Amino acid sequence: MGFKNYLILIVLCFTTAAFAQSVDVKGNVVDDATGITLPGVNILVKGKQANASTDMDGNFVIKADVGDVLVFSYIGYGTKEVPVIDNRTIEVRMAEDATLLNEVVVVGYGSQDKKDITGAVATIDGEKFENRVNNQVSSLIQGQAAGVQVISNSGKPGGGFSVRVRGTSSIAGGSDPIYVIDGVVTSDTRSLNPADIESMSILKDASAAAIYGSQGSNGVVIITTKQGKSEKPVITYDTYVGFQNVWKKLDVLNAAQYRDLMEEMGRNTNWDLYTADTNWQDEVFQTGFSNSHQISVSGKSNKTSYYMSGGVVSQEGAVRSAEMKRKTFKVNLSQEVTDWLKVGTNFNYVDYNDVDVTDNSAVNQGGVILGVLTTPQNIGIYNENGTFTSNPFQDWENPISSTDAAQRGYRNQRVFGNVYTEINFLKGLKFRSALGIDFSNAKSDYFLNPYTTSYGRAMKGISRYQTWLNNYYNFENTLTYTLDVKKHHFEVLAGTVYQKWRAENSSIETRNFAGDAISTPNGGSQIVTATADKTEQVNSSVISRLNYGFDDKYLLTANFRADGSTKFGPNQKWGYFPSFSAGWRISNEEFFSNVEAVNDLKLRAGWGLVGNDTGIANYAWYGTVVPGSNYPIGGATQPGNYPGRIQNEDLKWEASEQLNIGIDLALFNNRIRFTADYYKKNSNDLLLYVPIPRSTGFDTALMNAGEIENKGFEFAVSSVNMDGEFRWTTDLNISFNRNKITSLVGETVSAGNVAGRGDAVRLEEGQPVGTFYGYEWGGVDPDTGNVYYIGADGEATFNPTDDDRKIIGNPNPDFIYGVTNNLSYKNFNLNIFFQGSQGNDIFNATRIETESMINSKNQSAAVLDRWQQPGDITDIPRVSTDGSIANSRISTRYIEDGSYLRLKAITLSYNFTKNVTDKIGLSNLSIYTTGENLFTITNYKGFDPEVNFAGNSTQVYGIDYGTYPQTRNIIFGIRASL
Repeated sequence: MGFKNYLILIVLCFTTAAFAQSVDVKGNVVDDATGITLPGVNILVKGKQANASTDMDGNFVIKADVGDVLVFSYIGYGTKEVPVIDNRTIEVRMAEDATLLNEVVVVGYGSQDKKDITGAVATIDGEKFENRVNNQVSSLIQGQAAGVQVISNSGKPGGGFSVRVRGTSSIAGGSDPIYVIDGVVTSDTRSLNPADIESMSILKDASAAAIYGSQGSNGVVIITTKQGKSEKPVITYDTYVGFQNVWKKLDVLNAAQYRDLMEEMGRNTNWDLYTADTNWQDEVFQTGFSNSHQISVSGKSNKTSYYMSGGVVSQEGAVRSAEMKRKTFKVNLSQEVTDWLKVGTNFNYVDYNDVDVTDNSAVNQGGVILGVLTTPQNIGIYNENGTFTSNPFQDWENPISSTDAAQRGYRNQRVFGNVYTEINFLKGLKFRSALGIDFSNAKSDYFLNPYTTSYGRAMKGISRYQTWLNNYYNFENTLTYTLDVKKHHFEVLAGTVYQKWRAENSSIETRNFAGDAISTPNGGSQIVTATADKTEQVNSSVISRLNYGFDDKYLLTANFRADGSTKFGPNQKWGYFPSFSAGWRISNEEFFSNVEAVNDLKLRAGWGLVGNDTGIANYAWYGTVVPGSNYPIGGATQPGNYPGRIQNEDLKWEASEQLNIGIDLALFNNRIRFTADYYKKNSNDLLLYVPIPRSTGFDTALMNAGEIENKGFEFAVSSVNMDGEFRWTTDLNISFNRNKITSLVGETVSAGNVAGRGDAVRLEEGQPVGTFYGYEWGGVDPDTGNVYYIGADGEATFNPTDDDRKIIGNPNPDFIYGVTNNLSYKNFNLNIFFQGSQGNDIFNATRIETESMINSKNQSAAVLDRWQQPGDITDIPRVSTDGSIANSRISTRYIEDGSYLRLKAITLSYNFTKNVTDKIGLSNLSIYTTGENLFTITNYKGFDPEVNFAGNSTQVYGIDYGTYPQTRNIIFGIRASL
């Protein structure tokens, strides 16, 4: 190598060294508008690990190389990048982030700046559950919004949830909110892929929800799915695997203990035939497995925004044979055709399948969960001939027969979405027209062969095929005008909405099969039932809204909707739903300008009237006739009908008058955000079956008669506790609701028939909905071993009457809450989410099955302490040799504290650095592990405190009768983007 080349090499080395020279960069960070120093500003060297933060005076020191880029970030301010030139001292001026301060929230038929909202609206960002793998939207809402209670109906794959926004508001109708997915109204969110969700807005009070009129009294959940944003196409792939287990098992009698119990009851058999020792919980409960693959492509170019995704999720439940599989495909497209015309579509296709497991039923009714507790361990799974074994004393087969014997499957193919056009006629004037559809075609197949079960043999096989065809569409046309004149801001919306539902259902069941080769109904020679029905409903509505703001201080919103529906009588076809709300942003007042600690302070107040038509049958006002009443005429049987229901032409909506007062507060550069609300909700004109004179030919008629009151407080706090190299944020919400029935026209309603003991719930004036009703347990008489109860006169009695029954419990919690902590350090992120309920009672009807000792079912290990001889002091009565339920009536004995605190989810994730992702050609790569329901603090004795025996009932909740429990889940996932 020549001297010239050496010289060039030396120069290059010195040059490189000079460019790579490390320096201490010093500086100061201030607010661009005021010049006030900013403490706690986070500073990173772009693409490297080095970081620092400003001290209390806004000063910082960080080591970097000349040519590096420093990235400054601070809550409430836009991110700023500054190149490193040398070691000179620099001043960095950061401006408030207008996007953050003017966060847009989706509301009914439009959007609004969050700072201008005057109603009670909770928002949930999709990022909050990015690493949650629950397959249902409702479970992701749980614990995330004040005033929203999510009750699990079952822990099974695809099991539903009951959602209550500010309490239960109906008795005969529904109390769940409606869901609006990209403008399409629905009540079923099981088919929605949570990975597609961008954000959710929950309209909690009438001033926010009145724009939905007759459907808004139970709240509205508006779900917005993702859209393309980046000019560069982004391809994202998510996958995870998960494992589920029942987190708790219950102690029951083993084979020897069961034999002793049966002999004490006087039940004897040839025990040499029953020598097995089968742990049914181990046989039925299993390690479930789930996996998911999701891929999406999104972007925005040439005025075209696109988001496309596809996914497959499958889950095997923690109970044998329970499973769910969902395939989804989604397309969101929008095109700016011209500067005044925009068209788009939001389209979803879902193929949903599941295999159900019967719960909330006794073993002799196919209940699997009660089956694992009450099936004797003395028997095995199969007899020598391949049939399922039965209880030694009754023809109750073991729970494996309920999971394995019958073929059963449910499938729902669903298409929902909309197409829309937006036309900007003039500046500020926009017309939007949207056509939405929700079409689902569901079917259920069931076949019980004529061999392996006693019931199947008795019926000689059973085949049942059911279909549900549902078609909904809505046509919306709205005109929006926005005008700003000096300090005045106006936004006016007016429009029309047309909705139509049509349902077609059919069912056929046949029996008497020659074999099991043909499992469809045509293989049976006996038709047991064959039915088909059709129904439809039409709503026609006019909507309007006015938003007004003056000087960004004084805010006013007014909504009005008129709804006409075929559900209600000709005298009450139309319902009218107005609302008004106002806000005062005190922080923008001149006299408040020197209060530097407060960034935002707003008072809100609103009133409105909304309706409820959910859960109410179509044609409910009609007088009906019932077919199938046959009459002998002339010696021959002729078909006939009889009156089924009296007509009520005045039947109308359930109405809810609501008042809300709230405050929004932001402190210390938005590091702390606080929201508080007080509400009062009076629901009246509730539908009830009211007694009428027998001279009409009927006992009852459906009328608008009941009233319910809900009132309470809600609090939500979000805080940035630390914001340096280590970042820690907290979100907390807590809600207090008090529910009371204020009128039942002097009547009472009984419900919740359970465990063969009658109704456990009574609705009466002055009491909350769902109140438990029964006897007051006194104890066990040491002389006889019988239970005595405390009568209405305060005296002990062994033979209580109906008059001795009283209110014995309340399933409504004193308060519910959720706490989320998010901690990050460098590339690691830890999210910890606790959720809980306090002060609610649970009626543990499972214990009636497992502690009553009245038949040959296996019992809980608690009965080992049963009374056996005079003088025994115990709270477990004697065995019953005659099957009497006198010692196991519905009573306070089975009322338990249902309060719990649960680690609902904890997620640890790692985001790979840019150096790593660049080497493998990715823009982002993260791995994570999530644990759900890892531990629960509760005094409840059952499998799980999140129980709901009666599904979505508005009258009955908080009863546990062999409910499929929540599971403990461990998930491992990867997310990668190009």
